[in-house]
Amino acid sequence: GGLIGIACGILAARLTTIIAGWPTIISTDAVVVAFIFSVVVGLFFGLYPANKAARLNPIEALRYE
Repeated sequence: GGLIGIACGILAARLTTIIAGWPTIISTDAVVVAFIFSVVVGLFFGLYPANKAARLNPIEALRYE
């Protein structure tokens, strides 16, 4: 998801330059920070619920289904 978001951002910046004539500068640092941030967010929101679910008793979890 992070790579797709970065690609869409770069595409939007280039289209802005072409259509509106506004110069846009995309720094490598900004791309790296955006990618690292997306990885950290993805890991947190993926691993935290998985770890919490792994600690549940399967019988108790299925009882509420």
